[in-house]
Amino acid sequence: MARTKKVGSAGRFGPRYGLKIRRRVAAVEEKMRQKHTCPVCGRNAVKRISTGIWQCQKCGATFAGGAYLPATPAGRVAKRGVAK
Repeated sequence: MARTKKVGSAGRFGPRYGLKIRRRVAAVEEKMRQKHTCPVCGRNAVKRISTGIWQCQKCGATFAGGAYLPATPAGRVAKRGVAK
């Protein structure tokens, strides 16, 4: 079995790709698997269903977002532009 103490979920890659890359992957996956705030009801209950598809477990709202986070920096900028 792979050793995962240093890199957590990226331990599935074994010794390939280097430690720095595996740590970066583990950090992104850790953020992705957290619960996020729902834009509809405001609860901390949004989980990723698939790549770029997010769903609130409380109100059932399904929406598109980033591949790894529900709101991307570019999406925030676009939202500000539309709000004006």
